This record gives sequence, structure tokens and C-alpha cells, in this order.
Amino acid sequence: MIRENQARTANGYLMLSLLLVAAIGSTIWFISSAVHERATQTVIALVLTLVGWFLLTGLFIVNPNEGRVLQLFGTYIGTERRHGLRWVSPFCTRRRVSLRIRNFESGKLKVNDHVGNPIEIAAIVVWRVVDTAEAVFEVDNYQNFVQVQSEAALRNLATSYPYDAHVEGEVSLRSHTNEIAEQLKTEVQNRLTKAGVEVIEARIAHLAYAQEIASAMLQRQQASAIIAARQKIVEGAVGMVEMALEMLSRKHVVQLDEERKAAMVSNLLVVLCSDRHTQPVVNTGTLYH
Repeated sequence: MIRENQARTANGYLMLSLLLVAAIGSTIWFISSAVHERATQTVIALVLTLVGWFLLTGLFIVNPNEGRVLQLFGTYIGTERRHGLRWVSPFCTRRRVSLRIRNFESGKLKVNDHVGNPIEIAAIVVWRVVDTAEAVFEVDNYQNFVQVQSEAALRNLATSYPYDAHVEGEVSLRSHTNEIAEQLKTEVQNRLTKAGVEVIEARIAHLAYAQEIASAMLQRQQASAIIAARQKIVEGAVGMVEMALEMLSRKHVVQLDEERKAAMVSNLLVVLCSDRHTQPVVNTGTLYH
């Protein structure tokens, strides 16, 4: 693998001054020699003038948070990250690579989760180039590589976890956002390391059931919520009935046999657990009639 190393370049301001003096001086010499018809000096001055102005094309600018990948006849000779005006051999090619932090938002991907339910999922990946040589030479197009590999990692993550946790303590896409985000970041980073890219953050931006099962899953979620609520209501009602029987027995308010206790428990549970207002019936007879 080709790894980044610091290129050897000259200070651009110093080289600009020296080359301008040399180019202007050789130009004046050429004009003077041509006027006095000195053939040999004219040729030498012309060559020096052309060389001087040609060497000026070796000047280039490096912006902050930017790197220039330098190649000489196809050979990688280094990366220049020092911003400002620099100079290198005009025969070197200089490819600009941005080192700024960038965002990539994937499209909405339709995949099946771990239990086979079709879902829609999208993610945002925050990344930057940390090794310009790997980004340029190890992959064909590092920006496209980031997009394709991020979506591939997202698909793989979606198939590894269920949308909702059906077992207590199970990790799911909807309920464990921090764990899922960390896992997504790790998987994307593993895929992009070879391209000289660092993943700063990766998070799910969109998560929903696919349209064809969305209504059915909504009913399922509503049913689960109703069952959980009913369970709490029943637990509370049973506790209140136990407390009522215990207080009646302790304070000797009334003595009930097992049959009447069962009837009282039944009536209290109906009143406490019903989701509608109950209609009371007043007993005008005895306790047993």
C-alpha cells in the first residue's frame, strides 16, 4: 500500500522572486543580443528566457485544510500540506485533495431486518480524508467509494438487528440508537480504512417500516402498548383488592367467608380494570340475598 509522506517543495515566495529576476534578466539579455546581432548569445539568452518562464509554472497554492498529491512521471513523491505558495518541478503533476470534514447522507434503502420485516433506513456519515496517498492511489474514486461502502455497511447493519426488540434486553434498531450508531461507525470505518478515510460519526437518519407493512406493524405496536398498560392496571387492581381485604379483616369491619370474598374480589376487579364507567347495583336485601 502507498502511504502518505511529506513532499519536498521550496518556498514559493523565494522561488518567485529568484525566477522573476532570472526570467526578466535573460529576456533583457536576449533583446540586447538580438539588437547587436550576436547570434550565439541570442540563442543562449532565448533558451534561458524560456527556461526561466517555464520554471515559473512550478508555483502552486495550497489552501488551508488541503493537500496536494505530487507525482513525477507517474511516481508518487509526496504530499504537500503546508498552506501558502510553494514551488516544485514543473514536470510534477499536482492533484488537489480536500482534508475538510464532509457529510454524506445516504438515500432511503429498503432492506429486510433481522427477522425478515421490510424496512426503510438511511444514515448520515461524517468523514474526512486523513491519508491523501491512499485516497488517490488505493481506490479509483474515493468519494464514490465512501458512498458505496457506507450504504453497504448500512444494509449489513439493518439485516443484523430487528427493527423492534421482541425479547427483553434484545438490541434493536429503534430502541438502542447509541449502540447501533457506534456499531455503524465501526463497520463503515473498517470498510473505508483502505481508502485513507476517517469516519468521525455515523448515525441513522431515517428508520421506518416499509409502506406495505407499516399499518399492520402500527396495529401491532398499539396492541403491545395496550397489553402493557392493561398489565399495569391489573397489577394495581390486585394490590388494591389485597389491601382492601386486609384492612377489612384487621379492623373487623365485616367477616366474609370465602365465597363472599371471591364475589367482592370479582366486583372490585371489574370496577378497577374496566375501561368504561361501571353501573352500580344497590343490594336492598341481605348480604346473601
